[in-house]
Amino acid sequence: MSDPILEVSDLTKHYGGVHAVEGVSFTVEKGSITGLIGPNGAGKSSVLAVIGGFIPPTSGKVRFDGQDVTGQAMHVLARRGLVRTFQIARVFGNLTTIENLLVAAPRQKGEQLAGLVGGRGAWRGQEEELVAEARETLKTFDMEAKMDEPARQLSGGQRRAVEIMRALMMKPKLLLLDEPMAGLSPSLSRQLEDVLLRLVADRDLSLLLVEHELDTVERICGKVVVMAQGKVLSEGRMSELRLRKKVQDAYVIG
Repeated sequence: MSDPILEVSDLTKHYGGVHAVEGVSFTVEKGSITGLIGPNGAGKSSVLAVIGGFIPPTSGKVRFDGQDVTGQAMHVLARRGLVRTFQIARVFGNLTTIENLLVAAPRQKGEQLAGLVGGRGAWRGQEEELVAEARETLKTFDMEAKMDEPARQLSGGQRRAVEIMRALMMKPKLLLLDEPMAGLSPSLSRQLEDVLLRLVADRDLSLLLVEHELDTVERICGKVVVMAQGKVLSEGRMSELRLRKKVQDAYVIG
């Protein structure tokens, strides 16, 4: 087995006297989809926020791709290949769908001093490559028809897809997804499941997702980490976890 892409060790996050995360440890293997589940208030979103650099931990360590990245900011982690999406999709409403994807592409020559000095000829080739890549990504999500539509006119599910596509344009090694199926119809959820499975199979990509739709988790996640009251309660495949009494009790009594 290869080294994990992510190692979370004894992670804690306290908000004053509230212990939202208390001694959480787990790993995400390379090329895998790992689910992070639990009842409301279990601490899942806080764990994702700490891993993604949105908030600092109180203590503990986060190792990504073999390096200690504990407490590093979101933009630093994104450059390393650790990218996060949010529960409420965030898009640039005045930009078109394809423009939302293009703004996320890293190291664009047209935005660097050398590219400005050299003129458009110095970065035109890269620009054409990025547009082609964005078109291909839109095709993967079956959203080519929305390419030139302002993002503010998209549905909630389409905005969620745009946020995921924009994250993919950043060439992540690990993508953190916060409730990607929230608000989607069953048919759209199944389409997104299929896309995520293909992305992991076709790219050098791993996924860690917080998700309340347990049927989705069972279909796409190889390993599932269950949290309750800020701690890891159990780990395993979803089909096994459903049968464990302590997991059942956590969902019944919180």
